[in-house]
Amino acid sequence: MSDAAPQSGRAILVANPRGFCAGVSYAIEIVELVLERHGPPVYVRHEIVHNRHVVEGLRSRGAIFVEDLDEVPPDSLLVFSAHGVSPAVRRQAQERGLRVLDATCPLVTKVHLEALRHARKGFEILLIGHRGHVEVEGTLGHAPGQMHLIETLEDVENLVVKDPDKLAVVTQTTLSVDDTRDVVAAIQRRFPNVRTPGKDDICYATQNRQTAVKELARQTDFVFVIGSPNSSNANRLVEVARNEGTPAQLIDDGNGVDPRWIEDVVTVGLTAGASTPEPLVEGAIERLKSLGFAEVRELTTAEENVTFPLPKPLREDAGGLFSGARALAATVARRD
Repeated sequence: MSDAAPQSGRAILVANPRGFCAGVSYAIEIVELVLERHGPPVYVRHEIVHNRHVVEGLRSRGAIFVEDLDEVPPDSLLVFSAHGVSPAVRRQAQERGLRVLDATCPLVTKVHLEALRHARKGFEILLIGHRGHVEVEGTLGHAPGQMHLIETLEDVENLVVKDPDKLAVVTQTTLSVDDTRDVVAAIQRRFPNVRTPGKDDICYATQNRQTAVKELARQTDFVFVIGSPNSSNANRLVEVARNEGTPAQLIDDGNGVDPRWIEDVVTVGLTAGASTPEPLVEGAIERLKSLGFAEVRELTTAEENVTFPLPKPLREDAGGLFSGARALAATVARRD
């Protein structure tokens, strides 16, 4: 919590960077373009990103979100969500004759390729992540029988492996940087020869937003994180702020602000998870202004200019995709 002297007026300090990352923008743009060019219905496996407002907006335009590919009629257009899928799901889509566009975040794909490379060399793989998260499920499917899920330090202590000299680590991309560092250190203590990623698997946007919220928590009396309850990266931002000693609360949008939380607050911090649209930030600012926080300042800790090019079929020749050609499914399957 900030120990600065109270200011004359109540203020909002807004973190930058915040909100959409390149992978989220990439995935949403894919669904929007497919809807625009093909028209509804367009099927999406799982929520395209973990934000209720984004999902409801796309659903209103004709996107149909499914968890089971058996719900998708043959020859339909299917988009894989930003979180990625296992090779088994890709094979199922191909077997059903679905026309697939892959909106997996390229940074998630990087983790998948790391896992495949280690598995082909006969390594057991330690995946640091949250059980049941859709990204983790997809990654686990890339090396069935060779992968152990690690959630806690206790999991590291209880781990039984075949060969302690043939281990490699990969991680979910949306974890807490600090917590993951502790788990990796514990793994290295138990297994000194373990292979860890050359670069952190935790994505640049997750790291940047966690760095920003740390500084935000140090300079404010209360932090709001805008994001949906099922957003891993948004929940991690709340944890990071609280670990700095500042009260923090996850809210879905500005309507989630409870005035009782900030009755005695002079400076409130505001940030947003990587799946949160900027209009929700603007709405939360207006809500806080209505509660007496008249001054708005921005706290910038990093500049982001990362973008990902759209999939080749959307950039070059949409005709084949939207007229019924199934080449994309084979193209996607070859990647795995």
